[in-house]
Amino acid sequence: MEDSLKEWLDNNNIQYILHTHPAVFTVPEAKIHCGHIPGTHCKNLLLKNTKSGQLYLVTIPHEKRLDLNQFRKMIGAPKIRFAGPEELSETLGITPGAVSPIGLVNDINDKVTFIIDENVWNAKEICCHPNVNTETLQISGGELQKLIKATGTSMEIKSLPYL
Repeated sequence: MEDSLKEWLDNNNIQYILHTHPAVFTVPEAKIHCGHIPGTHCKNLLLKNTKSGQLYLVTIPHEKRLDLNQFRKMIGAPKIRFAGPEELSETLGITPGAVSPIGLVNDINDKVTFIIDENVWNAKEICCHPNVNTETLQISGGELQKLIKATGTSMEIKSLPYL
C-alpha cells in the first residue's frame, strides 16, 4: 500500500487488516490467493456513460456478474462502456486489476459516482484492493462506510441487476 494511502486511512481513523499476496487480475486468481481472507470479496467495475461522460464505480459481490443492459437502463444511460486504463489512472490513480472503492480516495475532482450493491454495503466485513492488486484490505462494513463518507463521493446503494 502506498504511504499516502496509509496516511489518509490513519488520518481518517479507518481500521483495517492488510494482506499481501501475488498479483491477481481476475476473480479466479483472487479466489486462489485471497479466498482464505474472511469477508465479502468485491468485484469492481469502472463504467462510463458514453453520452454524458459520467463515470461510475460499481462494487458488487465477487461471484456476481452485473447485467450491463439492465444497469444501463437503471442509470438512464443510452450506452455504457468499461473505462480504459488512462481513465482509471486519471480519476482513481489506479491500474487495471486494482479497481476498488479505496480508489475513491484519489477522486479529488469528484468525477466518479459510486454505486454499491446493498449486500456489499451491509456486509459485516469486506475485502478489496488498496489501489494495488498485490494486497487485499480486510475492512469491517462500518469502516468501509466511514471511508466512503470521508471521501465525499456521491454514492448510491442499490439492488443491482445480475445475469
